[in-house]
Amino acid sequence: MKHGKRYLTLQKQFSRSKVYPLSEAMRMCKSMANAKFDETIELHFNLGIDPRHSDQQVRSTVMLPHGLGKTVRVMVFAEGEDARKAQEAGADIVAGDEVIARIQDEGFMDFDAVLAVPSIMRKIGRVARILGPRGLMPNPKAGTVVQPDDLGRAVQELKAGRVEFRNDKTGNLHIPIGKAGFEVEKLIENARAVTTAVQGQKPAIKGIFFRRIVLTSTMGPGIRLDPTALQD
Repeated sequence: MKHGKRYLTLQKQFSRSKVYPLSEAMRMCKSMANAKFDETIELHFNLGIDPRHSDQQVRSTVMLPHGLGKTVRVMVFAEGEDARKAQEAGADIVAGDEVIARIQDEGFMDFDAVLAVPSIMRKIGRVARILGPRGLMPNPKAGTVVQPDDLGRAVQELKAGRVEFRNDKTGNLHIPIGKAGFEVEKLIENARAVTTAVQGQKPAIKGIFFRRIVLTSTMGPGIRLDPTALQD
């Protein structure tokens, strides 16, 4: 991948072969996030799993202590009385047949997070191939299929900074932890919450779980972290 002058200049500010403690890496990452917009800070994990095996999937959610620093538009798939409860819960979009059709036919994606009540899951199957690759398909394991009476809590958690994560086909995780405009201490607390949540989903595997952890901003280079310093 070809990078611009700005990226290459930033890359010279640290050693790409060295692993850094979280606090030092976070300060460097934050200082290098100098684009014209408030960049997102992200953690990227390379895990020692075989993603071909169903019992080695890593998927869950984590509540970031200081949120993501952005407005989260929550859509809830629900109908009838459940739709009323979704609206009362604070959903930005309440989705039934009409919205499902818009997603399917028009590629409507004006939302950041998705919840669903169990009774409508059969209908959502029509758009699973669209939502799934984007990490937006409701799933009981991820806590995004909820009972109608739990919608209020679930919607507020998503708006407050609950983040879902799942490994991709190469055994990697890509998780946002906040904005570059956050104080360093808040980003560190969010990063530790994420690392603890991922560690808690470790499957029964032999060998190293955290093979490599990289901290980066939207437009910045990746800084390698010391995985041993982030594990219990």
